[in-house]
Amino acid sequence: MIRIGEVAERTGLTPRTIRYYEEIGLLPGPPERPKGAHRAYDDGDVERLTELTRLRDLLNLSLEELKQLVEAEEARAAIRERFHASESTRERVQLLDAALPHVDTQIELVRRRIDELGKLEQELVEKRKAILARRRELKH
Repeated sequence: MIRIGEVAERTGLTPRTIRYYEEIGLLPGPPERPKGAHRAYDDGDVERLTELTRLRDLLNLSLEELKQLVEAEEARAAIRERFHASESTRERVQLLDAALPHVDTQIELVRRRIDELGKLEQELVEKRKAILARRRELKH
């Protein structure tokens, strides 16, 4: 088990951020513990926080969007478990149908960021063209 200070060191997050992620449901809460006892984390918590940070930074997600992404992934994981436990073709098809909206949510979040990056790239390309044109004018 790992204390919050070490988790903060390993993830690059502050203890306050880690507690906040727990509070808003991004990190599962701890099992019941005696009042005043410190929360102990495990390697799974560190991995989850690392992945959350990666997704947040890579996709430039707000905490609300990050929560949507995580909730969609958790819903898909639950569906996946039920899918593997089921032997009924009909139920499996229903489970696959139930998984689609969760994947669509994730795709939409990623596509929004791709669109934003595309716009930024286009703006930078135009700026580069303008700089090169001005440079050519000055050289002649």
